[in-house]
Amino acid sequence: MSKQYETVIGLEVHVELATKTKIFCGCSTEFGGAPNTHTCPVCTGMPGSLPVLNKQVVEYAMAVGLATNCTITQFNKFDRKNYFYPDNPQNYQISQLYLPICRDGGIEIDTPAGKKTIGIHEIHMEEDAGKLIHDEWEDCSLVDYNRSGVPLIEIVSEPDMRSADEVIAYLEKLRLIIQYLGASDCKLNEGSMRADVNLSVREVGASEFGTRTEMKNLNSFKAIARAIEGERARQIELLEEGKQVIQETRRWDDNKEYSYAMRSKEDAQDYRYFPDPDLVPVIISDEWLNEVKAKQPELQAEKKERYKKEFDIPEYDIDIITGSKHMADIFEETISLGANPKKVSNWLMVETMRLLKEHEMEPEDIKFSATNLAKLIQLTDEKAINSTVAKEVFEQIFNEDIDPVAYVEEKGLKTVNDEGALRSTIEQVIANNPQSVEDYKSGKKKAIGFLVGQTMKEMKGKADPSMINQILVELLQ
Repeated sequence: MSKQYETVIGLEVHVELATKTKIFCGCSTEFGGAPNTHTCPVCTGMPGSLPVLNKQVVEYAMAVGLATNCTITQFNKFDRKNYFYPDNPQNYQISQLYLPICRDGGIEIDTPAGKKTIGIHEIHMEEDAGKLIHDEWEDCSLVDYNRSGVPLIEIVSEPDMRSADEVIAYLEKLRLIIQYLGASDCKLNEGSMRADVNLSVREVGASEFGTRTEMKNLNSFKAIARAIEGERARQIELLEEGKQVIQETRRWDDNKEYSYAMRSKEDAQDYRYFPDPDLVPVIISDEWLNEVKAKQPELQAEKKERYKKEFDIPEYDIDIITGSKHMADIFEETISLGANPKKVSNWLMVETMRLLKEHEMEPEDIKFSATNLAKLIQLTDEKAINSTVAKEVFEQIFNEDIDPVAYVEEKGLKTVNDEGALRSTIEQVIANNPQSVEDYKSGKKKAIGFLVGQTMKEMKGKADPSMINQILVELLQ
């Protein structure tokens, strides 16, 4: 009988914080920029330069800790993690090992078997390293220190996940919490959220964990899911052949769907951690902690509850809209400008989702303003434009955030509400289509649709279909 295996997964998630400046100096954290232009003696590790802690980093770390049910360590300090690597300018990274800022938290995820809590062992603050750029042409590696010193929090989970689905659910929940807090944009493709996967397998029923490997280089949810499946299969195959799994760090190659060993896994003692002598301990007073608590925004769960009470829209819509902080902001702002919640929800759920899919964009990438969406809804409410024109105008708003009122004016898209002009056009259409008139009179009610279409064509789409229908029925009687 073949053995049944269980996968045990824990994650280390690195999140770049949304501060304007780096963790220990005043350099810009902006993504991009010419190599080595966002640098100074501190973040390039020049001898004699001294780090000064950015207060906002501590507040973001506290906010994330509070939102993930952690205990905040009110006396915490920084340690040096020593290792030599060209992108690490001081030859050590300032991190937190002994007294991390947040401990013992957890978040709830939905699984097919119901709700499940994934424990969070700790969250600590640290600095990011630079970036190595491998130049194939010159056959050398160059270092860009722009990212060096960008503030990170590392969120270390307990080994509580058992499948790729649970991992993705945990990451999506975490990402949403952090985006709602405004602590980071969590863009996996820009590296502002990165996950390392620690994975082992064991026989079902075993109490001991198997030997784990750590996988790096995962920059999308799809790659993470594929890497988990791939590594699980690799480890089971080794065990089935009676071989041992080696504890090591592996690099996932998403194109080849295979992982490669990078190095044997170091333990904490290999890094010679010791408290950083250049930084004083961080003491978080009760007042400061309460101040950060008081500033915590409404998170998704609370927002959902409020929407259910305040707005008459389906629960499915509420889930989708609150599933993106940016979309929820647009929704609320458009309503505050006087638009009807149901109509705002419809524009977001139907046309916006369609265009996002078409352009392969995320809801966070929406560029249009609430102001212009509110104006468009007002134009349709006033029957100044019909629904076909509205969709065409919305596409322009989606792409370039144009002012719909000016656009409709300039392109002459306003609905013709002049009954006289409409009536004479309809009389003309009736005269030109005796067959359809005959069909209608002999009981084929569908024929009226053709006549409405012909009238719309004559009016170049700028008429109110219900008004055409009304006049047609009246004239055909």
